[in-house]
Amino acid sequence: MIGEKIFLRALELSDVQTLYVFENDTSIWQVSDTIMPYSSFALEQYVLEAVNTDIYTSKQLRLVICECSNGKPIGLIDLFDFNPKHLRAKVGMLIHTDYRQNGYASEALKLLIDYAFTTLNLHQLSCTLTPDNIGSIKLFQKHGFILTGTKKEWFRLNDNWVDEQIYQLIRK
Repeated sequence: MIGEKIFLRALELSDVQTLYVFENDTSIWQVSDTIMPYSSFALEQYVLEAVNTDIYTSKQLRLVICECSNGKPIGLIDLFDFNPKHLRAKVGMLIHTDYRQNGYASEALKLLIDYAFTTLNLHQLSCTLTPDNIGSIKLFQKHGFILTGTKKEWFRLNDNWVDEQIYQLIRK
């Protein structure tokens, strides 16, 4: 999947170090429900499994977001909780802090939506966000996602309770 500034590609074994950096960044653990670091070995096993299975088997697809100009990995975008019976999946994305505010997330989301609706023939996509994640809320709304529900006090972050908002995009 190729855009103007970025392209999306499947995971490769050479991505283990990139995953290691992203997955062990404690500043994002609150949105991923991670509570302990990942080893390089565990991530290598994850990549090997991802390379050898498809979304229908693993119920998820992780793609690497790379700059077109140099092929450098700058983020990850996922389809997860894939449900082929009900034709739906959730979306998650992470852009390295050095590459935010450049339109990469928007382009990656556009490519993923097209893939999900055209190739996988999904009926809907959803994402969950906290109300304070204004940048992500604006991003998903820009691409047609609408707020459809709120789970009150769903996350405990630093001894505070935070709501989780559900956004959906239904294919027209």
